[in-house]
Amino acid sequence: MNRLLYLQTELLKVIRQQEGKMPEADRDETLAWESIHMASSARCAWLLAMERGVDPELAACAAAVHDFGRILTGKQKDHAETGYEPVKVFLRETGKFTEEEIELIATAVKNHSLKTETGSPIEEIVKDADVIDCYQLGLPFDRPEKEERYENWRKTHGI
Repeated sequence: MNRLLYLQTELLKVIRQQEGKMPEADRDETLAWESIHMASSARCAWLLAMERGVDPELAACAAAVHDFGRILTGKQKDHAETGYEPVKVFLRETGKFTEEEIELIATAVKNHSLKTETGSPIEEIVKDADVIDCYQLGLPFDRPEKEERYENWRKTHGI
């Protein structure tokens, strides 16, 4: 089993553990949404990474866990920063990642909401995968920088 499949399987367990901890109506996004967004943004990141010459498995793993903070808290506000430390613990517990990879992924988690700032290639892939996936799943852009990032991606691909 590759690391992405293993990671997604473990993340689905975390998502299931959140059931009943908070009424779905109190969550900013449902746990079903989190499951779908986790899988589809990871796939999008894999493809973006292949195109950009970045390790697709690592990029997809980072995209899979990018909303870890919101999964745990149920809240959008500050979810990126909130997920930084817990995702490091989660990744270590999988036993599948080096400390360097854990820090790279956790930093992408922490910075993925900073859509106007430029980060590592993995961070940029996670940011792009996030906005592309949210758009394809019908979520409206709640901040202009998300729409701008999406439109810039479209323009670079002649879409």
